Amino acid sequence: MVASPERKLTTILSADVAGYSRMMSADEAGTFAVLKAYREVMTKLIADNRGRVVSTAGDGLLAEFASVVQAVECAVQSQRELAERNAALPDERQMRFRIGINLGDVLVEGSDLYGDGVNVAARLQGMAEPGGILISGTVFDQVKDKLSLGFDYLGPQSVKNISAQVPTYRVLLQPGAAPPPEYREAVEPGNDRRTPRRDDPWRRLYIDAARTGAIIVLLVGINLLSNSARLWFQWPALGLLFLFALRAIHIFRR
Repeated sequence: MVASPERKLTTILSADVAGYSRMMSADEAGTFAVLKAYREVMTKLIADNRGRVVSTAGDGLLAEFASVVQAVECAVQSQRELAERNAALPDERQMRFRIGINLGDVLVEGSDLYGDGVNVAARLQGMAEPGGILISGTVFDQVKDKLSLGFDYLGPQSVKNISAQVPTYRVLLQPGAAPPPEYREAVEPGNDRRTPRRDDPWRRLYIDAARTGAIIVLLVGINLLSNSARLWFQWPALGLLFLFALRAIHIFRR
C-alpha cells in the first residue's frame, strides 16, 4: 500500500521582482547585486517573524509561516524596508517586489511544498502591483482584526489553474490608509450587503431622491397654507421630477 503524502495547513508567501528580465538586460551585474542584497533583507525579516525560506529560484522567493499574522507583518516590513532602500538608488536600479500570501493546505516533500495552497500565493503575487501585497480571503479572515492596516477588497479573482475564484484583498501599507477612491463593492465573502463608497451611484440617487421629495413636500405645505383656492404645487413638482429623472440617467451613464 502506497503511503499518502504528508499534508499540512500553512501560510505561503510568494515574492518576485517586477521587471526583472528588463533590469538584467540593462545591467546584469548591478541587478544581481541589488537582488542579492534585497533577498538578504527579506530572509532576515522572514526569520525574525518565525518563517522559513522554502526556495529562491531565479528572482523569486517562497517562504512559509506558521502564523498568518506574522506572514503579513513580514511582507509589510519587507516592502517598507525595500522602499527605503530604493529611494537611495537611481530609478533604473530600483527593484520592486510583488508579494502574494495565501493560507492553504499543501503537500510536503522534504523541505519543499506543493499544491493549490502554493499556487494561489504565486498567482496573487503575479497580480500584485510592484511594491504591493495581495492576500487571499483566508488570510484576511485571520488578520483583519489583528493588524493596524487597511485592506481594499478587490472581489473574487479568477486564478489560473484554480477552479474556484479567490477572494482577494490589497494590503494598504500605511496604517489607516484609505483605499483608492473608485467605487468597489466592499463585501466580504458570504455577505450580500454593500458598503457604498463616496461615489456609489445608488447612494447619490438616494440622496437626490430624498432632496427632491423634501422640496415637493415643502411646496405642498406652502400651497395648502397659503389660503389659495387653487392647487398649483403639482406643476413645479412635475418639473422637479423631470429634473430628477435626468439626474438619474446622468448618474448611471457615467
